[in-house]
Amino acid sequence: YFYKVIISILPRLKKEKKENILNNIHKYVKISDLNKFRLNIFNKINSNEKFRENFYKISKSLVDIIVGNEIAMQLRVNLSIQFPKDDSSLLPIHADTWSGVSPFETVIWLPLVDCYKTKSMYLLPPKKNKKLKKIFLNKKVKTSEDVFEKVKNDLIWLNVKYGQVVIFDQSLAHGNIINKENETRWTMNCRFKVYL
Repeated sequence: YFYKVIISILPRLKKEKKENILNNIHKYVKISDLNKFRLNIFNKINSNEKFRENFYKISKSLVDIIVGNEIAMQLRVNLSIQFPKDDSSLLPIHADTWSGVSPFETVIWLPLVDCYKTKSMYLLPPKKNKKLKKIFLNKKVKTSEDVFEKVKNDLIWLNVKYGQVVIFDQSLAHGNIINKENETRWTMNCRFKVYL
């Protein structure tokens, strides 16, 4: 499906091998055009009536166990594209709950390519998240970079292959850094919570 959407935006890629397009999209799209390109794809996939339903089906067995089967799903599925050596698509260390998002939501993170090392994301494990409370209470950090420096040795870098999904509690600190690998990262994410 993504191949068709990309070809509709960049018809010249029809000649390229399908399996290489996502990992190498940075060779065809300028960094200055990346957000426009991403939003174009985002709008096309989210205007497809079946897209949200299919995204849910991919992770249904996990969501039903963790959240339950009476759920509310985010209206649009997010799309992230991170080119190699590009700092315009960074998410510094954060937990979604820090900005007021419900602690009862669960995130499904779905890579569209193999994600590894800096082409992936990191999570701070639950036990190590307790360390953050002390850091914040001591008021010795002023920026997200300060927080990252304090916990960087505790972070877990996810190694997730195409076709696998990650489900996590958004109260866990997470983020990414500059992609130092030679391939582009494509991921989708969506939040689910109990429908009340």
